[in-house]
Amino acid sequence: MKRAFDLNEMLPRIEKAIAPYPKAAMFELAERGYNTLFEQLISCLISIRTLDETTIPLSLKLFNRARTPEQLLAIPFEELAEMLVGSQYPGQKAETMRAIAQIAVTQYGGKLPADYDQLTALKGVGPKCANLALGVATGVPAISVDVHVHRVVNRWGFVKTTTPEKTLKVLENKVPQSQWIDINRLLMPFGKHICTGPMPRCSRCPVLEFCEQVGVTSHR
Repeated sequence: MKRAFDLNEMLPRIEKAIAPYPKAAMFELAERGYNTLFEQLISCLISIRTLDETTIPLSLKLFNRARTPEQLLAIPFEELAEMLVGSQYPGQKAETMRAIAQIAVTQYGGKLPADYDQLTALKGVGPKCANLALGVATGVPAISVDVHVHRVVNRWGFVKTTTPEKTLKVLENKVPQSQWIDINRLLMPFGKHICTGPMPRCSRCPVLEFCEQVGVTSHR
């Protein structure tokens, strides 16, 4: 018999369990000082379909040249695309970044607005990146749901959804705003290193007594 969900008890346990593992990329970059809304949004774009192990060094390489919209626009397109090689779709990402930087300069005086609707109106910026950048850079309560978060909360039985976008909406209704930022900060590395896709490490899970193990047919 599983226990009733209690995030107040579960999240601190998860935080302790993931302590030996690398932090999620955006939070790691923020701790290194790359914590403006523009930097966080650009890094999140780099991270799309790209592992954190690649996202962080590519972000650092880019920020060594450009940390503001004006500085990014000073990099020729071909050179910017070359700097992003290693991530998925570097040319497309370079085009998206330049368009965002241009809008930031021409419409917002070089500073992106800390507003979800205005960020998601930018071409190439989806709910995950908008919420993650807002949460990390500004502290605005926001839930960012990637594939790891989506898998974990569905495996728990906490939600029953088919896409990260649907998971986001359900979590916004079920999770107190004070825990919204922690959802990605904690569950992303938890899903990557412990509650993995195939063969989750249930034997070392700190919240197994709450987890319904939905869809789990074998585990470690």
